[in-house]
Amino acid sequence: MNDRLDSPDAATFSQRIELLRGEMARENLAAVLIPSADPHLSEYLPERWQGRQWLSGFTGSVGTLVVTADFAGVWVDSRYWTQAEAQLAGTGVGLMKMMAGQQSAPHVDWLAQNVPSGATVAVDGTVLGVAAARALSEALTARGIVLRTDLDLLDSVWPARPGLPDAGVYEHSAPHASVARAEKLAEVRRVMQEKGAQWHFISTLDDLAWLFNLRGADVSYNPVFVAHALVGLDDAVLFVADGKVPGALAESLAREKVRVEPYARAAEALGALPAGSALLIDPRRITFGLLEKVSSTVKLVEAVNPSTFAKSRKTAAEAGHIRATMEQDGAALAEFFAWFEDALGRERITELTIDEKLTAARARRPGFVTLSFATIAGFNANGAMPHYRATEASHSVIEGDGLLLIDSGGQYLSGTTDITRVVPIGNITAEHKRDFTVVLKGTMALSRAKFPRGIRSPMLDSIARAPIWEAGADYGHGTGHGVGYFLNVHEGPQVISHYAPAEPWTAMEEGMITSIEPGIYRPGKWGIRIENLVLNQPTEKTEFGDFLEFETLTLCPIDTRCIDLSLLRDDERAWLNAYHATVRARVSPHVSGAAKTWLEARTQPI
Repeated sequence: MNDRLDSPDAATFSQRIELLRGEMARENLAAVLIPSADPHLSEYLPERWQGRQWLSGFTGSVGTLVVTADFAGVWVDSRYWTQAEAQLAGTGVGLMKMMAGQQSAPHVDWLAQNVPSGATVAVDGTVLGVAAARALSEALTARGIVLRTDLDLLDSVWPARPGLPDAGVYEHSAPHASVARAEKLAEVRRVMQEKGAQWHFISTLDDLAWLFNLRGADVSYNPVFVAHALVGLDDAVLFVADGKVPGALAESLAREKVRVEPYARAAEALGALPAGSALLIDPRRITFGLLEKVSSTVKLVEAVNPSTFAKSRKTAAEAGHIRATMEQDGAALAEFFAWFEDALGRERITELTIDEKLTAARARRPGFVTLSFATIAGFNANGAMPHYRATEASHSVIEGDGLLLIDSGGQYLSGTTDITRVVPIGNITAEHKRDFTVVLKGTMALSRAKFPRGIRSPMLDSIARAPIWEAGADYGHGTGHGVGYFLNVHEGPQVISHYAPAEPWTAMEEGMITSIEPGIYRPGKWGIRIENLVLNQPTEKTEFGDFLEFETLTLCPIDTRCIDLSLLRDDERAWLNAYHATVRARVSPHVSGAAKTWLEARTQPI
């Protein structure tokens, strides 16, 4: 049997599902749930925990697999419907469509309705979030269904299952790390004491990387390492696989009362917490399997990880580094687009070529480490799939007429970038231009907004959608996500999306970096998304309170050849011209030759 994650053989996946059903029969299970998750509830998973992908063949980053004796299905949202339909074909695994705005988890509802009372459903509790476990348990118990969380059937059916990743851990040091590890730990401990907790357990990898000023390469595109941490009021323990932390770094950590212990001891440490003490945990950021280890004599204090709030609010020094990073990233994009426009029609260019050339341009820039996510280059109909990924087996040549969407980003020692641009290929139509301009109006509307400090970020979503709704269109994803500082390209607590609950912890605060990326997608035709990153900055203070506004960080021209100028108001033209003047002034010193010529041409006022 082919054990490659990317096996193209549909029959292989059917065989794997049957292997799983064999193990289910031996354990007397009616159903097994395989979430897209690891013990750290990461968005991007190390290979060891890519069980849903290995079993089903669906490679999207989000999806939940349910298998019974006579059914197998993957639940995905609208971003992945086209991709999932293609990848699941012939595997015996069905596409289960999640609808936008659905409040309950549809796979949970399905299990409750289709598994008979008295039967057993299993899920590996070590990769199931506490909040998800509670919802699943409540729904199944109400129908008399038994839930088991002590089985990891992947170990039985995946003969060549990868082990723990073994990339080394390294220090993110000054000047890029502008706040010392001791200072960050002191702030976390202040919050612990404020909440009456003597201990705090952290599993989320970006929280760990930020708190300890460490980075790694265990997860594709995210400079993080697989670990857990237990923070006490006087010391801390970092649980990480043997050999990953160099001796000198371990000694440096020890001097700051941070011990390094084996990864497997994290559960044991939780079980050994003293009776009567209090443990601070984020129920959305810890798994049920780990929390089960905590004695009932330990009081649980549930709150958002203090580090989640702290790392979202970039310091002035970090903001300065990010601005410099954006200039370098903008220069890389200028070099790429100069090459692209010159080569178009003279060289064979595919969606894969775009990824290759754009990555190479970024790699030439100082401080570049890796991409921040897999580049999306979608021509015409491929651009209508928000999470499209070109492969060697399936990709388009850039030729003829239409629109090319490119969503890309980089991880630099001094910041994380994420940008989407759409450019015309050959001749484009009035309909192309209309959609592009409507999306641009949405991007500009939110970019220009002022709003009260502390407003819950999902409430800003409609500002970007209003021009698109006015045109009778909409899009099925959120408008914006938080972005880390040389960390995950997706981070919280803020999110600009009406699909997300407007909880108190989603409040907008000074220093947060968020994407603005509205879009229009016409299946089988084209997709348009215009994305910039923005920084929350203080603006006027009135008798109604403090207000914030966005500083646009991303520095790359928006292609004016795609604009229907008749649809723009004078103030919108003024904003775009001012933005392009800024792009030209700040990127020009970092480019020369053809790239500089391209930059000047594409930033001319309209």
